[in-house]
Amino acid sequence: MTVARVLVVGLDPAKIEGWDPEPVQAAIARGRARFDDRGIQSDWCLVALDENPEAAIAEALTGNDYACVVIGGGIRKHEPLLELFERVVNLVRRHAPDAAIAFNNNPDDCLDAALRWLR
Repeated sequence: MTVARVLVVGLDPAKIEGWDPEPVQAAIARGRARFDDRGIQSDWCLVALDENPEAAIAEALTGNDYACVVIGGGIRKHEPLLELFERVVNLVRRHAPDAAIAFNNNPDDCLDAALRWLR
């Protein structure tokens, strides 16, 4: 039996200037653990805005066959990143056309977002 694989795409909290990354890093660790507990393979592509995020995301998308791609709220909810969000959605459509696209509220609930589409 093939195990579903999920890619989570988000901003790297350690690379956001003026931001305390520790709470988000802790939430990411909890989110990863939830995938592990369910036996679902997950890869996390955390990008920095000033380091060509589109290239990093495209590389991640082509690295494996994903059943679902979860796009994080850091990319989706911050209005100045609307164009990046659109580019991310279109990268998923181009490089992982068979993957469902899901949206989380925070790193803790990435599994819940993915499970809406993996069931």
